[in-house]
Amino acid sequence: MLEVPTELADFDFDRFAGAWKLAEGVTYLNHGSFGPAPCRVLRERQRWIEELERQPMDFFVRRLEGLLDHAALRLSEFVGCAADDLVFVPNSTSGMNIVERNVRLEAGDEVLLTDHEYGAVTRIWTQACERSGARAVTAQLPRPLVSQGELVDTLFDSVTDRTRLIVVSHVSSQPAVILPVEGICRRARELDIPVCIDGPHAIAMVEFRLDEIGCDFYTASCHKWLCAPFGTGFLYVHPRRRQGLKPAVTSWGSSLSGQDARWKDEFHWPGTFDPTGYLAIAEAIGMLEDAGLPRFREQTHALARYARGRVCETTNGIPLTPDEPSWFGSMVTIALPDVPRSDSWPGKPHPLQSALWDRYRIEVPLFEWRETLCLRVSCHLYNRPRDIDLLVRALAELTS
Repeated sequence: MLEVPTELADFDFDRFAGAWKLAEGVTYLNHGSFGPAPCRVLRERQRWIEELERQPMDFFVRRLEGLLDHAALRLSEFVGCAADDLVFVPNSTSGMNIVERNVRLEAGDEVLLTDHEYGAVTRIWTQACERSGARAVTAQLPRPLVSQGELVDTLFDSVTDRTRLIVVSHVSSQPAVILPVEGICRRARELDIPVCIDGPHAIAMVEFRLDEIGCDFYTASCHKWLCAPFGTGFLYVHPRRRQGLKPAVTSWGSSLSGQDARWKDEFHWPGTFDPTGYLAIAEAIGMLEDAGLPRFREQTHALARYARGRVCETTNGIPLTPDEPSWFGSMVTIALPDVPRSDSWPGKPHPLQSALWDRYRIEVPLFEWRETLCLRVSCHLYNRPRDIDLLVRALAELTS
């Protein structure tokens, strides 16, 4: 057995390994795509499911609004805003669609995105612009990334007097880069341009407060680094943007229990649905707080940094960011310029990704970004150095 590397010796990687019930024989290094919930969160959700099924009428009509308010309060304390600023949505994509529905675009307007954005987000805004006669503009961020100030300056080089919205990731999905959203929002406020942040990877991974970032909208999925159940997310809306805000799904638009009208009424009853995942978010927050949020961030970053170094050494890979925690957190992406592209790709999994799964049972995504094959490694508390060591051995065998 390999010894734990010196840079990881301060962490007890076995402490939380049993908190998840992961499949036997699988090395799961893809928490960034689909983050499994720990056992205690699954138990909490099951408790709510059983309570709902015992008396659905009482649960939905008399109790649900209060339960969602309590869940929103717990989540708002975690992300740093008022509870009334949040509505629950199934995932970040759902929240982004709500924003798209409510931003009025006219012919000649522009929506500014970056080349780091998630494919679904780019598609949402490209189609919105096509329908209205507006234009989706993609800012090419610097490569290599050197300074956050340069990144902000480069983004705003693409701003014009026709820019009606800036859409930017907090932590980009494929490149896995932490973007300087506070600096972006500060500059945008000076120009009176609203900002929508796509934030599913930042929740828990990055320490921040929404009320300090200063964005207009923030949409996130809680099933990633927070480890809440699948199908749980939220949309943050600054008070200045709530007036007349409409959901993507039209339902009753009023309180089921007869409470006074409020802006959340349009969002928290989309028709009969399963709210139990939202009610289990508090347990996910509690789990990470019990583990220690600084410990979680330090341990997973250290493991991602270890993966970065070993993969680059083995494959002649090129990291996308400087080696600093301000640029990457619990996941890291490495460009693999020496690994050839596949004729059948994109559209199908790259042969290297398929071989890592078929031969070694390693779950790790490969994708093309800026015409270069990239590998992204995600680390959570259930991962250990030996997971990275197995990945590196497999890469060495498959690329030699």
